Order: sequence, then C-alpha cells, then structure tokens
Amino acid sequence: MKTPVKKHILTILAVTVAALIMAINKNTFVDTAGLYPGGVAGLTILIQRFISDMFHITPPFTVINLLLNAIPVYIGFRYIGKNFTLYSCLMIILNSLFTDLLPSHIITEDILLISIFGGLIQGASIALCLNAGATSGGTDFISIFLSERRGVDSFSIILLFNALVLCIAGFLFGWDKALYSIIFQYASTAVIRVLYKKFQQSTLFIVTTKPVAVCNAIYNISQHGATILEGKGSYEHCERNVVYSVVSAAESKKVIRVIRQADPEAFINEMKTEKISGRFYQPKES
Repeated sequence: MKTPVKKHILTILAVTVAALIMAINKNTFVDTAGLYPGGVAGLTILIQRFISDMFHITPPFTVINLLLNAIPVYIGFRYIGKNFTLYSCLMIILNSLFTDLLPSHIITEDILLISIFGGLIQGASIALCLNAGATSGGTDFISIFLSERRGVDSFSIILLFNALVLCIAGFLFGWDKALYSIIFQYASTAVIRVLYKKFQQSTLFIVTTKPVAVCNAIYNISQHGATILEGKGSYEHCERNVVYSVVSAAESKKVIRVIRQADPEAFINEMKTEKISGRFYQPKES
C-alpha cells in the first residue's frame, strides 16, 4: 500500500518525465515535420505558426499554451478534482517550459516515420501522465469531465476538436501536413487506448461453485456488484452458477486474481465491453 507522501512523489516524478518526453518529442519530431498534435498543444502550435507567418515573430509556446489551458483548468478544479488538476497544472507548466528551453534536434526528415513514431511517443507520454493521476491539459480535462458524466471512452470525445484544428491547419498551411498529422494522432490515440483503461470496461462471466465468495471478492476490489445465474454443466450434468459482472478494464487483472483466490476451480471468460447503459460506479479523481 502506497503512503500518501510516496504517492505524491511518484506522481510528481511521472508528471515530470511525461512533460520532458512530450517536449522532446515536440522539438524533435513535431517541429521537424511541421505536424499538429491533438488538443490544445496542436492549437498552440497552429497559433504560433500563424503569428510567425503574419508578423514574422514567434511567440513563446509557454504563453499561448497557458492561456489556452485557463478554461480547461477551471473545469478541472470545478468538476474533476483538486489534486488531479494541480498535478495537471504542473504537467502543463513543465511541458511548456521544457518546450521553450530545450534545443531542437533533427533525427530524421522522413515525415511518415515521424508521424508514426512521434505519435507513439506522444501517446506513451500522455498515458504515463494519466496513469499517474494527472493529464496533459487542454481537451483532456473536457473529455474526462464528459466521460465521467456519460461513462464513455474519453478519447473518442476530442476527435471533433482535433478534426477542426486539422482543417484550419490544412486550409492555412497545406493539406499534406494536416493529413500526416492524422496519422500522428491516430498512433497517439492507439497507444493511449492500450495503456490507459480507466474508461474502458470488461465483462466477466465466471462459472463457479462458490458464487457468493466470488461476488464478495469482486465487490471488495472494484466496488461493483454482480448477478448470479443458475446453470447446469453439459459434461458432468451437475449444477453450476454463473456470476456476471462488468468491471473497469484497468482493474480486471486484480479482480480475476481475487476470484482465483476465492475459487481456484472457477472458469472465467473476460470480454471487452463496447458500451454500457445504466449505473456504473466510477471512482472520482481526488
């Protein structure tokens, strides 16, 4: 069990590493290829390049990024959680400062390679931040707020905003970079979906002779209830119970482990849940 102090230290460390990786990725890959990452960071880059083309000056990334994050940060404090938002503010500030202070490097000029591997790195840094209990800011605040209200996968919500940014970028600076940015964002989102599973659910069907113990084990770990169904084994022709439950995909491994402890002979079938309707317990950010 992590102590509060240790948890805070690990969160700050994870946020700092994520901010550093994201800044290096921006200065190394994004700038080299002229891409537009998703969310407020992409909008910040778009505004930077527009001002640079129009007035031949490049405003600091930090100033624009902090201004654009003002409303999302308010939403975080008001509706999501104070600690979560404070860690996210740390992420936003560190990422902005690192982006302005770190030098740019060119590893490759192949735009396709940059779009794929830059997107993978971007997604990994965002997932690291989210799993630590923070966010990279911007539209992540809005998507998490809507996800907690509607119980849907959060990163499907921001696709419309990203599409709008890319349309503006394509209209102003050329459609080739905007289209490559779609590959970048797709790779990033794919990594996040794999590494961050809080807003994904798993359906468990457990064939067991100890249904009450299995239900208690599920509730103790996940705070989710279960339904006990009566059945009959077709091979041994004996009575069996089937426990049906939906849990967070992020907790499914822990849940299956305690089910095994409650009934080592249980047969467990885990399936990905596409969509749920009704009451589903989702722990709030602190």
